[in-house]
Amino acid sequence: MMQNKVLIANRGEIAVRIIRACKEMGIATVAVYSQADKDSLHVKLADEAVCIGPTSSKDSYLNIKSILSAAISTGSTLIHPGYGFLSENSKFSQMVKECKIKFIGPNHKVIDMMGNKTRARDIAKQADIPVVPGSEGVIETPEEGLKVASKIGYPVLIKASSGGGGRGMRVVNEEKEFKKAFETASLEAENCFGDKTVYVEKLIENPRHIEIQIIADQHGNVVHLGERDCSIQRRKQKVIEEAPSPFIDEELRKKIGDAAVKISKHVKYENAGTVEFITDKEGNFYFIEMNTRLQVEHPVTELVTGVDLVKEQIRVANGKKLSFKQKDIKIEGHAIECRINAEDPEQNFMPSPGKINGLLLPGGLGVRIDTFIYNDYSVVPYYDSMIGKLIVHAKTRKEAIRRMRRSLEEFIIDGIKTNIEFQYVIMHDPEYVRGNYDTGFVENFLKKANG
Repeated sequence: MMQNKVLIANRGEIAVRIIRACKEMGIATVAVYSQADKDSLHVKLADEAVCIGPTSSKDSYLNIKSILSAAISTGSTLIHPGYGFLSENSKFSQMVKECKIKFIGPNHKVIDMMGNKTRARDIAKQADIPVVPGSEGVIETPEEGLKVASKIGYPVLIKASSGGGGRGMRVVNEEKEFKKAFETASLEAENCFGDKTVYVEKLIENPRHIEIQIIADQHGNVVHLGERDCSIQRRKQKVIEEAPSPFIDEELRKKIGDAAVKISKHVKYENAGTVEFITDKEGNFYFIEMNTRLQVEHPVTELVTGVDLVKEQIRVANGKKLSFKQKDIKIEGHAIECRINAEDPEQNFMPSPGKINGLLLPGGLGVRIDTFIYNDYSVVPYYDSMIGKLIVHAKTRKEAIRRMRRSLEEFIIDGIKTNIEFQYVIMHDPEYVRGNYDTGFVENFLKKANG
């Protein structure tokens, strides 16, 4: 196979996921880790492992010099950034290239264009793709933002220009809330992404969050792999994802898919990316952002299309043409993913790090688990609380829900609190089962549960 060595500039389940794909391709792997992650599974599975710093993310997983030093010293030929951390950092992408190493993702210029939400909105307008009404570019001051909010009408959403995952985002329902929300969003954006700029857009209340997975090669070919419905969210963080969406019909699916391909071609995109939209109850759709990286929820797309996205990413980074065309992509069956977090739903989802004293993972036909935990592993408190993903695939949505219920029943983690039971209850909620949900589902679900 390819004579390559891939350094994974990440941790946790995504690092394990990438290592597994590389092993199947006959490619050597290098794990990097912080001192807190010395016992993590990705460190044990990789061919080589390099400690890149102390516990803090800024001193380890966000430390560009340490990561590049590890890549050079191990003779790595490619770097996969995973998601989060430096995955959408254009400076990192550029420095990787300057070190004569291939970055498994788009080039730094495209990351700058599409990773920055305000620029991406402008590009979507240029490509004649509908966007949510909002500010023209970034908002420098609360006073400037107030003028925009007054013009488009409340409620509005203040959003970080860089990054994602619900961070640097605040809902403002009335004028008196704006200044504090602006300052909080800016501070959070700077702390999370190193970029404090924000913009303002109209809040489309209770929409569906629909995203399209695309992948593009260096030869101008762009293919979309259908949609994922990511509307089940808590505090802007996705909880459950599924593909295909129970809300989308064939006509809307084609329109949104074509729009995702169009904007990707417009910027000459390369590698995997996700174009995110919201849709209202009437089926109108609006571009909101593009994530210039692999998504947490990519497994549901892999299960309904049969495409290994990580392997395809590596091939594309090596200059290969896509191994399929749009006509080859067929959506088969239904897939659902539940994010498994070390948190206590009964204590307002407070993180629950600690030692795992007992672990039973579900299995059987159509069940996939992406995780980095194992028995006697200690979940550290320093990073995101997600410790794994449970993904199921079946012929129909009804069968997939039943399979997920059964799998959640089998999933036992002793020693720490998790959201497994919370996910299990959602799988029995009548509105979820009917597919009647939007981004306000979890909030309403919790209100009902709490009486």
